[in-house]
Formats: sequence, structure tokens, C-alpha cells
Amino acid sequence: MIHLILGGARSGKSSLAEKLARETEQPVVFIATATASDDEMKQRIELHQQQRPNHWLLVEEPFCLSHAIEDYGDADTTILVDCMTLWSSNWLCTNDDQGWFDEKEAFFNALIHSKANILIVSNEVGSGVVPLGELSRKFVDQAGWLNQALAELADKVTLVVAGCHLNLKDTTR
Repeated sequence: MIHLILGGARSGKSSLAEKLARETEQPVVFIATATASDDEMKQRIELHQQQRPNHWLLVEEPFCLSHAIEDYGDADTTILVDCMTLWSSNWLCTNDDQGWFDEKEAFFNALIHSKANILIVSNEVGSGVVPLGELSRKFVDQAGWLNQALAELADKVTLVVAGCHLNLKDTTR
């Protein structure tokens, strides 16, 4: 099953994903896409790490999510990927549009073929104003298209706002 969890900054989306991962009682593989590019981000990463159970396997993968899903996507495993917008941002900063397109397709294929229970966290960035800068607009466009494609693939989609969960899609019923 693929469950996409969307929300704005500090909405509670990661907390919900972690709660759902714990409730599966399966081994959890946490795939982190963040990179510690400055002290503030390093502190955020450390806080997230302290909040997660120590027995979860941590895989830090800022680019090749398809490989991580293929490597750890066994049955009776829960994979939690946090987060899609950082992943797309990592790729945008490389200016490798073809690499991004190829990896995105490989990632979708890995998701489709995985036997794992997969929780995917992503920021919903399309509810605000259109940014002024070209890179910011490209980021919002790419994040929106990525979320749309993931929502189409997902069995469940949940929107989190102020810690409240709104079911947008559920084909598991």
C-alpha cells in the first residue's frame, strides 16, 4: 500500500507518518531526503532523529529514491520517505532536468513494484501565492506535479492541517 501524506510546514504530516509507521508493528525503514547544508538544517535533522525510535533503519538518500525503495521494499516492511519536496529541491539545485525526470520515473516504477507498506511525506506548496523568482516558481511547479503523480499512484492520500487529518483518497476500503 502507498499512503501519501501532504501538509504545509509544521502541519503535523511527519508526526502522522511516524505514528502510522509505529502502528504497523513491522520493521521500519526511514528514508530521509534532507541534507544538512547549514547549522539550522542540521539542528532540524537532529531533532527529527531524536523523535524517531532507535530501532528504525535510517537510510539517507537525497537523490536515488528508486534504489532505496528497491533495496528495502520487501513484504512485511514499512518504508517511510520524508520528504518529497526536499528530494525535488535537491534535484532542482543540480540543474540536471533529464536526471530528475529519469529518477522520478524510476521512483514511480519502484513504488508500483514494491511489496512494502510505503508512507510518503510531502509538502503541499500550491495553496499560496505564485512566487516571484524563477527558481521558486519552478520548485512550486515541480512539487505540485510530483504530488499529483504520487496521489494518482497512492492507495491513500491524507491532508494534514494544524494536526488534523483529512482523508482525500482511500481505495483500500
